[in-house]
Amino acid sequence: MRCYLHALLLCMVFAVFSVLYVFNQLPVASSFESQYEDGRTDRRTKKSSGRQPQFGAQDTGRTVRKGGGVPSLFDQQEHDRTSSYYLGEKPASASVQEAARDERIHLAVVACGPRLEETLTMLKSALLFSTKPLLHFHIFAEDHLHGSFGESLDLWPSVFQTRFNYTTYPITFPSENAKEWKKLFKPCASQRLFLPLILKDVDSLLYVDTDILFLQPVEEIWSLLSLFNSTHLAAMAPEHEEPRIAWYNRFARHPYYGKTGVNSGVMLMNMTRIREKYFKNDMTSVPLKWVELLMPLLQKYKLNITWGDQDLLNIIFHHNPESLYVFPCQWNYRPDHCIYGSNCLKAEQEGVFILHGNRGVYHDDKQPAFRAVYEAIQKYTFGDNLVQSLLLPLEANLQETKHTYCGRASHMFTKRLKQSISILQQKTVEGR
Repeated sequence: MRCYLHALLLCMVFAVFSVLYVFNQLPVASSFESQYEDGRTDRRTKKSSGRQPQFGAQDTGRTVRKGGGVPSLFDQQEHDRTSSYYLGEKPASASVQEAARDERIHLAVVACGPRLEETLTMLKSALLFSTKPLLHFHIFAEDHLHGSFGESLDLWPSVFQTRFNYTTYPITFPSENAKEWKKLFKPCASQRLFLPLILKDVDSLLYVDTDILFLQPVEEIWSLLSLFNSTHLAAMAPEHEEPRIAWYNRFARHPYYGKTGVNSGVMLMNMTRIREKYFKNDMTSVPLKWVELLMPLLQKYKLNITWGDQDLLNIIFHHNPESLYVFPCQWNYRPDHCIYGSNCLKAEQEGVFILHGNRGVYHDDKQPAFRAVYEAIQKYTFGDNLVQSLLLPLEANLQETKHTYCGRASHMFTKRLKQSISILQQKTVEGR
């Protein structure tokens, strides 16, 4: 009986200290949010509204306008601000009205290290097959890459220039814990966790890793937002289809979503809902907002996570499963889906929609089928015949990869691509 009382007392003490720790972190979270608020710069007044935020990088976001079909929302707001991520919250009614007028597709990517060319190829694939009038690229990158992105994107042909805008941003973490966030998994990878707090004027956003390739119009995945129910605030694909060879259910030392976890390389977000929701968690009985949740979560699990921010997202949606919409594997097709034999049934039936060349497979010889697709899009010249200059050379190169499991499944890589090219050609004929 005495042992039982001792154990009960220890549990109560631990619970009290856990609650105290979480609430101790809330001022840090509030400080992080106020950094964005107080650091706002308004180009119209030429004055700062308060103290400057203490971030690792102090540069402001740079928005480049490309003309042609730009919505009035962009004209009135985007062009007027120096830094889109320092703006404070607007009244809910104003945010709803702006979201309704903003017809752009917002695509975000985070690029650090030798990722310039890979990121440009991803953006190229997003633009190449899209039929929407305007995309907006939000590019978070190390300072030394900003000029290279601008120079490269500005060289794209004028006929494509009118179909996109882009903003470059510095890599930005809360100053109190910047080093911890920067070293989490890969350099800069955890930046995606802070996008809802940085891009406060953006209602919905598609985040993708740099090693993503769109094989069909980007607006197709954007349309999945219309399938969200009232509780959904994000969408991702499962980490694996086959539990026997999946990672999370065999090795994870932390909670994860569903049976095999989710992969965050392609993540569709309703960021207004993310900012507003109070999330259930295993640190306190009190639900926490996104800005309050991140740092306590990292502190609790930093010794138990392997895949960094993706693991943190799995923990969050483990406790809030009703908030996640799960889309099928063809929206985030990785080598794991074919390396041991095909295990993505939807891709077999409908083709691969989005290719994810994780683990560096675009740049080595481990998965030549993935590398063939990447190089075909990278080498394609805007304006050339898509069949003669992209599709046929790709099919020829894929024939040389049949000695691998993924090479034998490579017909799935071109199935949707052929449809995308056919649609573009049809629209070109109709437009003449």
